[in-house]
Amino acid sequence: MMILAAEEIEIGVHPTATFFGLTFNLDTMLATVIAGVLVVGLGLFVRARVTAGVPSGAQLFLEGVNAQVRRQVEDSVGIKTAPFVVPLAMTLFLFILTANWLAVLPSEHYVPPPTADVNLTFALALLVIGWVQVTGIRKRGAGPYFKHFAQPYWWLLPLNLIEELAKPVSLALRLFGNIFAGGIIISLIAGLPAYLLWAPTATWKLFDLFIGLIQAFIFALLTVLYFGSATSEEGH
Repeated sequence: MMILAAEEIEIGVHPTATFFGLTFNLDTMLATVIAGVLVVGLGLFVRARVTAGVPSGAQLFLEGVNAQVRRQVEDSVGIKTAPFVVPLAMTLFLFILTANWLAVLPSEHYVPPPTADVNLTFALALLVIGWVQVTGIRKRGAGPYFKHFAQPYWWLLPLNLIEELAKPVSLALRLFGNIFAGGIIISLIAGLPAYLLWAPTATWKLFDLFIGLIQAFIFALLTVLYFGSATSEEGH
């Protein structure tokens, strides 16, 4: 049964709709909207109940995330250098975390985690890397910024360019691969007998929560580090 489950696993197969010649993955879009609504809803909920007294659990969570992000941005970039990196990294962390944790819902077959679709992870990665390049040019000037790709030696220019082009690829595939792999494991576990199914499923769901947290943290951390590299006068 497990072999049959493995054979049925297909990569990149989604219910789709075509509009003006463009193909849209409907399950990914639905899951992305759900994750976005949950994050916005959390923010509005905390904002409506924020207090200087005893904070709620949700307020403590957001304040803790904000403090950690601000500390990392200050160490890597400098708050005054790029203050927008704090809300960007924090939003990415919360959105990716929520999207990843959709994997633990019973409705995973209908609303899979959108980060298990490489289209979304590449969109997030390209957004980050494109913004990094624009920020680097604005902060350091076009000449100095592009010149740093030939540092410390001019003959390293091809390698530095390849490294820069590889950033969105590695950023996207790392997130996609880890979350998609979780879906494969769940599909394989589904082939077990019913009386054994609950134990590995519950165990893997808990592990999925941990993996989702780690991958959201890594994506946000690399975002901050990439901005720090782009705005640093020393270059790479």
